[in-house]
Amino acid sequence: MRTERVILLSGHISSGKSTLANGLAQRYGMNIFKTRDVLLRRVKELNQNRRNLQLAGDKLDKKTKGSWIIDELLRWLPSHSSDFAIIVDSIRTSDQASSLRSAFGSRVVHVHLISPLEELEKRFASRPGTEGIKGYSDALQNETESHVDDLADIADVVIDTKRCSPEDVLVRAASHLKLNPDMLGFVDVVVGGQYGSEGKGQIAAYLSCEYDLLVRVGGPNAGHKVYEEPEPFTHHQLPSGTRRCEVPLLIGPGATINVEKLLEEVAKCKVGCDRLRIDPNTMIITKADITAEKRSLNSIGSTTQGVGVAMSRRITGRLKSKPPLLARDISMLRPYLGSALETLADVFSKGGRVLLEGTQGAGLSLYHGFYPHVTSRDTNVSGCLAEAGIPPSRVRRIVMVCRTYPIRVESPIGGSSGPMSQEITMEEISRRSEKSAAEIQQTEITSTTYRKRRIGEFEWDLLRKATLLNGPTDIALTFADYLSAENERAKRFEQLTEETIRFVQEVERVASVSVSLIATGFNYRSIIDRRSW
Repeated sequence: MRTERVILLSGHISSGKSTLANGLAQRYGMNIFKTRDVLLRRVKELNQNRRNLQLAGDKLDKKTKGSWIIDELLRWLPSHSSDFAIIVDSIRTSDQASSLRSAFGSRVVHVHLISPLEELEKRFASRPGTEGIKGYSDALQNETESHVDDLADIADVVIDTKRCSPEDVLVRAASHLKLNPDMLGFVDVVVGGQYGSEGKGQIAAYLSCEYDLLVRVGGPNAGHKVYEEPEPFTHHQLPSGTRRCEVPLLIGPGATINVEKLLEEVAKCKVGCDRLRIDPNTMIITKADITAEKRSLNSIGSTTQGVGVAMSRRITGRLKSKPPLLARDISMLRPYLGSALETLADVFSKGGRVLLEGTQGAGLSLYHGFYPHVTSRDTNVSGCLAEAGIPPSRVRRIVMVCRTYPIRVESPIGGSSGPMSQEITMEEISRRSEKSAAEIQQTEITSTTYRKRRIGEFEWDLLRKATLLNGPTDIALTFADYLSAENERAKRFEQLTEETIRFVQEVERVASVSVSLIATGFNYRSIIDRRSW
């Protein structure tokens, strides 16, 4: 049976060999061959203590000149999967190393662990299984054990474990063994270029099946509607491609979640705990957060889902005796918990593709929007990447979604939900496009709070600012049917009306970015795809 790599571990007692072997096996799917198990089978005495195992190993070495390990390993191999690597835990002599190298040649990598004597003594004193040996100095009385560090001269890798945790040693060993290959994976990001409700859900769902992981950030104050039969489905916390394809899902640590609503959405989408990962540091929204937001933020058009108050508590509650709840504190979420960083690293290491779905839009950014009529986070690409835990160097494409007529949510108590440069009526859009006014009114109901929307002329200045903030590689233009009802029949770019084509060209001119996706309605064939990627 062919093995791609045979990793030999050596080092004094308590140097961390078995801990490293277990870590490599668990993280990288390797098989461990334990020389200790061989000795346990061979020692016939009832008292199988460490001293007797040392003596048994010495006896076998003298009898076989160290070849007993390779003989036993070759008998062991057929009953174990060896598609990737075998870890030999452990060797104690140069003869043992030589016999293994003779059998496996260049596939052998020898890792030797060292540490100062005082550190080894401290570890030895705190570990179980030291029967038969009075202390560490007694363990070194064995001649073979006393010369184990001589193996450092012939090892391929030597790691000093002093001042290192087991995880530190694992990371260093994996680096030497090149177990973390060049991470060739990439991220494409979908963000909004206006005030939210640009149709990001429709675009993200359309793209989703091209990826190996779908990531959502933000909170439940954003609803992303996706076309389905017999009726559309709105995602509030899961990625918009959840029901389109069986792709793994991730909610990043910078997100905020309403546990009850999230689990309800998980159930409706039939998402198992093997598919969804929620970072343990994700912030939890409480009922008190929602109540506080309804009391204080209604006047600026907030969706009052508790996101803003929860985010503020995440900052102000750090020094309190009882800090705010995170996902790791919620028992119902434990089956879904998993590090976003490790989940992403695993996908990237395999050359995987990630789709990161932002929420809301550039005009609502806490830092770059029209303050105070803004949301509680930065809605641009940089903010979304930070919430997910993705470095900018991973980004391949940035798709900024803009609609032909931007909207803002109406304030429920008569206050202003924020400025629009030229507000118009739904009836005016109906007149221009020849679409039914009733259909437009029905469409322009918010996905989260079911409020009516204000609507305005396309804001060219906002397009420029959003482009400067997000640096998009592509623009997805939605609601082309609002320019003309005839566009609903278009399946190719040239079938759009002349006015629409001129509008697209002007968007490209102002943004200096290609309009590569155009939504002409809300159905399975309503997206004109002009991408070159």
